[in-house]
Amino acid sequence: MLTAQYDSLLVAISILVAVLASYTALDMAARIHSSSGRSAMLWLTGGSVAMGIGIWSMHFIGMLSFSLPIELGYDIGLTILSLLIAIVASGFALWRVTQSELSFGQLLLGALIMGLAIAAMHYTGMAAMRMTPGIQYDHAWFIVSLLIAIGASGAALWIAFILRKNKPHTVWARMAAAVVMGAAIIGMHYTGMFAANFPLGSICGAQYAGVTPGWLALVVIVVTLSIFAIALLTSVLDARLESQTSILARSLAVANQELTLQALQDNLTKLPNRTLLEDRLEQMLHKAAREHARFALMFLDLDGFKAINDSLGHHIGDLLLIEVANRIRHNIRGQDTAARLGGDEFVILIEITDPEDAATVAGKLCDAINAPFHINQHDLGVSASIGITVYPEDGRTAHDLLVNADAAMYHTKGVGRNGYHFFETSMNTNAHNQLQMIQDLRHALDERQFVLHYQPKHDAQDGRIVGMEALLRWQHPVRGLIGPGEFIPTAEKTGLIVSIGEWVLDEACRQMRIWLDSGYTEWKVAVNLSAVQFANGLLVDQVAATLKKYALPAHCLMLEVTESTAMQDVESSMTILTELAVLGIDISIDDFGTGYSSLLYLKRLPACELKIDRGFIHNLAKNSDDAAIVSAIVAMGHSLNLRIVAEGVETETQRSILKTLGCDTLQGYLLGRPAAPTQLSYNTILPHTPVIAAI
Repeated sequence: MLTAQYDSLLVAISILVAVLASYTALDMAARIHSSSGRSAMLWLTGGSVAMGIGIWSMHFIGMLSFSLPIELGYDIGLTILSLLIAIVASGFALWRVTQSELSFGQLLLGALIMGLAIAAMHYTGMAAMRMTPGIQYDHAWFIVSLLIAIGASGAALWIAFILRKNKPHTVWARMAAAVVMGAAIIGMHYTGMFAANFPLGSICGAQYAGVTPGWLALVVIVVTLSIFAIALLTSVLDARLESQTSILARSLAVANQELTLQALQDNLTKLPNRTLLEDRLEQMLHKAAREHARFALMFLDLDGFKAINDSLGHHIGDLLLIEVANRIRHNIRGQDTAARLGGDEFVILIEITDPEDAATVAGKLCDAINAPFHINQHDLGVSASIGITVYPEDGRTAHDLLVNADAAMYHTKGVGRNGYHFFETSMNTNAHNQLQMIQDLRHALDERQFVLHYQPKHDAQDGRIVGMEALLRWQHPVRGLIGPGEFIPTAEKTGLIVSIGEWVLDEACRQMRIWLDSGYTEWKVAVNLSAVQFANGLLVDQVAATLKKYALPAHCLMLEVTESTAMQDVESSMTILTELAVLGIDISIDDFGTGYSSLLYLKRLPACELKIDRGFIHNLAKNSDDAAIVSAIVAMGHSLNLRIVAEGVETETQRSILKTLGCDTLQGYLLGRPAAPTQLSYNTILPHTPVIAAI
């Protein structure tokens, strides 16, 4: 037999190629598994070619490392056939391991098919030498080579199937597996080579017509390494793209989750918003109708929140709402729903078996919210007005339950606030009237339905007219002339009082300009400021702009603030009133005696006038206590250099007593009723006496 020799360098290269081919196969399997559709098919095709060329190259580099003492060559046709067999075997292997399942039976069948294909590739490549006489194979080693091929294929299929998913540390596992698989493939190849025997006198029939070993070695090595490099580089780039895509997908998922939360959650309190409330309310309606169950809907509105929000700012108001939401959340069960509709309005849904269950929860909520809040060094106090509806008694639709609960909540506010009431049918009428009032008020300014009526004021000592007070009236197109007592509370609650107050200020200054042009140069026009209007941060600028608009001297304007408004936040009040006084405007403290003012603060306020509340005047002749109070107010006011005005004078007895007690100015029906400017009798007004106008 001819003695064979092996080139150690080419043997080493064949081992390296076997390992690279194995790693490429494992990596391609992962790419195919993570892809789908056309992309998976492209990866399967490319992976089959790369893996097939790798296995085939390992085989031919191993053969090229083998030399005999004769010239060798390789038949091109059989060489190409062996390459095609390797590619088809690789394609089958990649397809098999990327399936969702690989049972033991499927593994054995796949190992048999792939092992025989690899053996066929190997022995076809051997046949490409066209030896004469033919190669003689040792049957025992031949069978061993087949078994190694089948065993290596089975191991390769199982390892590739296990590592086909990209997980942490998978790269290192693939590298180790590639070494094992490469060793198995090398073992099969060199066992097959060992089984081959070449008789003495053998001739290679492909030495002239075939490809020479040197040229084939160069081509095989260069092409193989190039294909490996391209395949692995493409895989790495795809893996990075997939990783970036995965990161982007996670980011988009997080963003979508945040957007969903924003769409269904109130940004400030993190409670469900109106959208989510409507969904949960519909779910409760369906469940209650299906199971013949009951549930309660509570409409909760905060009492006193607007004053805090306007006086201390929206930041404090927001923090207060967050704390209120937390207290609501902690006083209901986990399966119940608390939602914020907006502003200081909340809705609570609770499952109940009896209406008393709702009353218990409502009571707990009132107690919790009524407790003091400590926010940014401010001790704040609000309360809750709650309206309750019960399904199905108070409504069978979401709209009916919400509307009726809202009506019950307004009823709670109307009877004293800080409590709860269950809905009653009669409340709908009141709620409808309230809603109609709000809608009519919104149109009143645009339609110029407000008017000012003036009532004369008299000097207490000689009875001469010393000014006028203007009273706001609403000329309603249906209800006729409406006094301020009927609509001012609603205007304050809705915030419309700010716009109405701006109109009153503008109209009073316009009328004062007319009187000023008529020669009454010492008159003053006074405008009452509501608590909401007084807390408006733009008040001083608005007053200055209105005076400028009508070129009205500041000393012609007097602003009246109720005692309770001035004392609500003394430091803030003194700041605002001082800024107004600096402009040259007179300040009057209205309804004095009804609040809880401190003389220490009162003497610091830049006021020039006190108006005694009419409640002390009504029973003046019958109640000596009222006379004592009026006397004390007059004495105190004069000691502070303040003028004293008594309003609500309706009898001669009252006028006589007030004159005796030392009041400076009197006003009431006894002395003159309010009238429009065109209806006033100007011949009774003495020149150069002040005219006072107020809401």
